[in-house]
Amino acid sequence: MCGDVSAAKRPESAACRPPRSSAQALFDAMLDGWSRHQRTTQRCKSATIGLREDVVRRFARFTGAYPWQWSPEHLDLWLSHLTVELRRAPSTVRGYQSALRFFCEYVTAPYQDWTRECETRFGSVPVQICQDDRAADSFAGPFAGPGRRPMTREEVQRFFDHADDQVEEAMRRGHKGALARYRDATVFKVVYAWGLSGSEASALDIGDFQPHADVPELGRFGALSVRASRRTQGLPQRRRTVVSTMPWAVDAVREYVAEVRPRYRTSLSQALWPTERGGRLRTREIEDRFAAYRDALGLDRALTPYCLRSAYMAHLLMDGAALTFVQEQVGHRLPATTASCARLTDGGSG
Repeated sequence: MCGDVSAAKRPESAACRPPRSSAQALFDAMLDGWSRHQRTTQRCKSATIGLREDVVRRFARFTGAYPWQWSPEHLDLWLSHLTVELRRAPSTVRGYQSALRFFCEYVTAPYQDWTRECETRFGSVPVQICQDDRAADSFAGPFAGPGRRPMTREEVQRFFDHADDQVEEAMRRGHKGALARYRDATVFKVVYAWGLSGSEASALDIGDFQPHADVPELGRFGALSVRASRRTQGLPQRRRTVVSTMPWAVDAVREYVAEVRPRYRTSLSQALWPTERGGRLRTREIEDRFAAYRDALGLDRALTPYCLRSAYMAHLLMDGAALTFVQEQVGHRLPATTASCARLTDGGSG
């Protein structure tokens, strides 16, 4: 079918594409006009113009489509290819996206005739496919900095073992903080096993767990309804449903809910992680406890709770989960943001 994005990496069939000579000639004319526009109105240097044109031509070759056939989905696929397969630096990807955005601005400008020409000859018009100036940044994903890279399996296991050891030690000594340490150990397991950010974990309520048809054996803990940590101005807070994929973590939560949470005097409140003072465990408190355990183990001091979320994505992908499934689980808008986690390989993952 014409415009099928699933075929974006291969040329369209002759039935879908206008005769190549006619379409290619119009595309070349667009690029020539854009070059003149940059030279005369923007005073761009020839080297800059040449680099931008090369980016646009490479994008066209990748999609196998012409500008009047391009869509934001084509852009997502290309950025994913650049970041995951070619491993281009975020700054390079941003530069490529800027070139495409400038070209789309030119061919869609109302004072140009390209829209009318495309509509007349091919029945479709070019559109601005680079709507979000920040889109390229999101493709850096968890590798945007050392504080967002995935923890290895060995690091995750050591961290959880240490958290459990703190619970046992506090209970053995009759320490009054045993309850909080048990709660915190469970928080970290939930962050990892459901791919949450610290703020998402903090906002959880006891009623956010629910059954799911795909995993009936997990009962009421088959899925987790998560409030998005980022809210779009003027719109209600988004939610996503995260299907439970790690039964061992479900066991940990089930035990916490049944045996530990009721011991808090404030357990009648909705907060899944109550505090002894009657409040809700805050994101900052999660970060501070994580840092204390991290430093006690001598792990990389750049690690943050987000690295557990990144590890969730990376480990699911490494274990063969579909990219679209992981993307939906973590609530990413762009698939390449999730796909960037695939760069963590078993060599060194523990």
